[in-house]
Amino acid sequence: MKSPELFERAKKIIPGGVNSPVRAFEPYPFFVERGKGSILYDVDGKQYIDYVMGYGALFFGHAPEFLVEKLKKIVEEGFLYGAPTEEEVQLAEKIREFYPSMEMVRLSNSGLEATMHAIRLARGYTKRRKIIKFEGCFHGSHDSLLVKAGSGALTFGVPSSSGVLEDLAKHTLVSRFNDIELTEKIVRENRDDLAAIIVEPVPVNVGLLIPKIDYLKALRELADYSGAVLIFDEVVTGFRLSPGGAQQYYGIRADLTTLGKALGGGLPISAFGGREEIMKYLAPEGKVYASGTYCGNPLSTKAALTVLEYVRENPEIYIGMRGKVERICKFIRETAEDKHLKITVNHIESMFQVFFTDAEVLNYDDVKKSDIELFKRYFHNLLKNGVFIPPSQFETCFISTAHTDKDMEHTLNSIQNSL
Repeated sequence: MKSPELFERAKKIIPGGVNSPVRAFEPYPFFVERGKGSILYDVDGKQYIDYVMGYGALFFGHAPEFLVEKLKKIVEEGFLYGAPTEEEVQLAEKIREFYPSMEMVRLSNSGLEATMHAIRLARGYTKRRKIIKFEGCFHGSHDSLLVKAGSGALTFGVPSSSGVLEDLAKHTLVSRFNDIELTEKIVRENRDDLAAIIVEPVPVNVGLLIPKIDYLKALRELADYSGAVLIFDEVVTGFRLSPGGAQQYYGIRADLTTLGKALGGGLPISAFGGREEIMKYLAPEGKVYASGTYCGNPLSTKAALTVLEYVRENPEIYIGMRGKVERICKFIRETAEDKHLKITVNHIESMFQVFFTDAEVLNYDDVKKSDIELFKRYFHNLLKNGVFIPPSQFETCFISTAHTDKDMEHTLNSIQNSL
């Protein structure tokens, strides 16, 4: 078999054998040869129905024809110019059509870059230092946000990674998702120095959490009360929950928004944007610096334009994906009840996750109380049956437009066998 051999080779030259920790699982990850539609093919000739979907990026599955044909034409025109293109302007205009709150837009390369720049911009705009994040929400692996809650219900954050300075982490305050009382207390006690509240409106990097009714509205009100910038990290939810993401879905307008993942259809691109008065603080017009050689590169930019055009012209795709997710989740609940298994299933639109607990899962603490070891067994059983879900309980499964009725039948059978 090639995958275990490749993993041994990788461990000698790549730390941990993988270029992102989430890709590692025991005894070894399978190595991919190619992907097409909803299917991944590994180097050993096995195939898997993919529900990882690039952790949300592959809205249309692997190598969708409409995007491949466009990219074939683009590569002949050059990959990088070091100068602006008309397509960058067109993309920013199209993003604003989907997200009216993004009055001005700056392109970047990854979700990490977008959230990093958004936080720096919020601090530059407000002339304040502190930010609030929520335990379990992931906004990229940069120092301001690799922070977890310390001891006690209300505390300054402490580093969640070696190498993050405590002097920096102390400016990040950590609250509990769906706990508006705790968040309000933190806001009131730090009002004068609070630059931003950053949140995944629907957290997907802690399993999958659904916001309580009016929770996001309450965050909007707290930001207005304190003068802090409300940042919606829609790197994953952008274009997935609806064409206008969580803001259209819940009717909440953020001050700054970050986008990525589905925006590029699998190519690396992200964006951050928001109120014009805030965005004008960016260099060269303002004093907040944000740059990147590959920002707005022609390949990713034209791919993103193609994606947004497809979304606008095919609104029915949301109905199809929602129906498939509801079918899977209904089947899981019924099978679990028949097998007398304690299971909670969270789902919204094209995303879902299973937790081995009979309690409601509303925040990071609830996820930690579920049976993590049982989830690992569930993952490995599905993998043996040719179904690939994220190997970690603290991730989310994604449907794409490429998943077929045949995929559904195989998936339901595999879930039944696994449970």
